[in-house]
Amino acid sequence: MESINLNRLAYFAAVVDAASFTQAADRLGITKTVVSQQVARLEQELKTSLLVRTTRRVEPTEAGRLLHARCVMILREAENAFAELAQTNTEPVGLLRIAAPNDYGSYTLAPITAAFSKKFPNCPVDLVLADSRIDLVASQIDLAIRVGWLDDSSLQARRIGNFRQLLVAAPGIVKKRAVTQPGNLPSLPFVANGALREPLQWQFTKNDFDRQTVRMTQALRINTTPAVLAATLAGAGLSVLPDFLVTNEIKNGRLVHILPAWTLPAGGIHAVYPAARFRPRKVTAFVEMLIEEHKRKDGMRSR
Repeated sequence: MESINLNRLAYFAAVVDAASFTQAADRLGITKTVVSQQVARLEQELKTSLLVRTTRRVEPTEAGRLLHARCVMILREAENAFAELAQTNTEPVGLLRIAAPNDYGSYTLAPITAAFSKKFPNCPVDLVLADSRIDLVASQIDLAIRVGWLDDSSLQARRIGNFRQLLVAAPGIVKKRAVTQPGNLPSLPFVANGALREPLQWQFTKNDFDRQTVRMTQALRINTTPAVLAATLAGAGLSVLPDFLVTNEIKNGRLVHILPAWTLPAGGIHAVYPAARFRPRKVTAFVEMLIEEHKRKDGMRSR
């Protein structure tokens, strides 16, 4: 097969996005005839039908949907490359789409994106918060932040920080019962985080060799971490929450760190990218800012 004309991919993607040859032509600034001819030639080159034309809309065939998903990625990579090469300096430009879980995104990432937008006004940020995993390619995400433990994946990742998990409760909860060791915990109500695989079972470690696995007694089960925090602050029970979410609450006395001599498994904070040879400057600049913020906070904790 001869090499594909990339302009035809752009015309085809525009038709699918607009569901119309006429609207695609208007967006591209060319005639409808040119768009129709180029898409027809693309179908001839690929020897397959890509679009179904009706009186009202243009819909992609199954082959068309598969090609469109690839086109979006190819064309976006090309746009990023041209934007990067066209710059006379290293300032990031272009829309930066970031995905992150609700808790980390709301409490840590949102302030950093605000600072990034102020520093680089030509690089607007679209922050997508969701506790479910997002398909980075299909959702056109430049960068995802994943908190915890990475699954095996074809995605590229960089560790940017760590976090501790802390067992906490409102002061009124711990005043009612003495808690001196993990074995005391099942007698207390627990707010389970439904976003976790094993929200009730936890392993506590002391002095690197004393380990105790405890199964908590569920009082509530909530599927988002910020809501788990809110219920814990309201006195619904103990819960395990990441340190970046509860450090200030512990300092101001709204929460108490339970069994501070015992530790729970720590986790990592990772920047995850779609696999690509080219990394846009907007992505690397944001990750650099995020790493610096983690170093600053780690330095404050160590003092």
